[in-house]
Amino acid sequence: MDTTTMNGTNTMPDHDTDQPAEMRSGFVALAGRPNVGKSSLTNAIVGQKVTIVSPRPQTTRHEIRGMLTRADAQLVLVDTPGVHKPKTAMGKRLNRTATEAREDTDATVLVVDASKGVGGPGDARLMAAMPDDVIVAINKIDRLPQEQVLAAIKNAAALAKRFERGAVEIFPISARTNKGVPELTEYLIGLLPPGPLWYPEDQVRDSTEGFWVAELVREQLLATAREELPHSIATRCVELNWPYVEVEILVERISQKGMVIGQGGENLKRAGIGARRLLPEGTHLELKVKVNRDWQRKDAELDKLGY
Repeated sequence: MDTTTMNGTNTMPDHDTDQPAEMRSGFVALAGRPNVGKSSLTNAIVGQKVTIVSPRPQTTRHEIRGMLTRADAQLVLVDTPGVHKPKTAMGKRLNRTATEAREDTDATVLVVDASKGVGGPGDARLMAAMPDDVIVAINKIDRLPQEQVLAAIKNAAALAKRFERGAVEIFPISARTNKGVPELTEYLIGLLPPGPLWYPEDQVRDSTEGFWVAELVREQLLATAREELPHSIATRCVELNWPYVEVEILVERISQKGMVIGQGGENLKRAGIGARRLLPEGTHLELKVKVNRDWQRKDAELDKLGY
């Protein structure tokens, strides 16, 4: 398995051979359209925050791995960008990342959003690309009455049958409330083959510290950004020398720079405060905003950002 991800992370460490005979380990990809809750589900299964979340589409832009390690198993979740109709070079790369991340995994979970209806054209396009043994997780059931949840399950089963996926396992869940998540987790672990630890038992994510800090800053910006801003914002760590960290925020227009900074620097200050709450105490986080015109349409700039 290729163990290098697009977020600049390292290859997997050497196998730990001092493991119980029945140790299981492997990789499970989470696939789906934007905003169905793949990242929230990753965090829920791991039991802590390993990837950022927001209500904005395309929050996840890289292949992100989160690890749940127990005495009997290590489950490596591969969180992927939401598959969509791309309008920019970045969009095309995100779709490619989502497809490639599913290769060489032990299982794939197709996550769908119960609150938006299950079985529409977008879900159908994804189901057509799924392996025969795909698992379906119907997320956000906490938002619906029981009869609508049952209808979503029926629609998911019909969709699988339409594409001849056989007896697909379907799990109604809520990543927000954790309902159904333990059952899904146990099922996924049961699918893993015998094997050693791929990562140290105390490691929960595979991203570098600089990447993680930049993502936390972007998460805070997405929480307050106007509708036109989220796709135009990128973040990267340009200096990491604990406790000093400098993160550069890229936008595509001069007018967007003003939006990110806010009146009197209020938006930038709020983003910094929010990110620092999730970082080690005493971290000095400096944020700078830079205009890089049309960066998400330029292959050279996308290469620099690791997309």
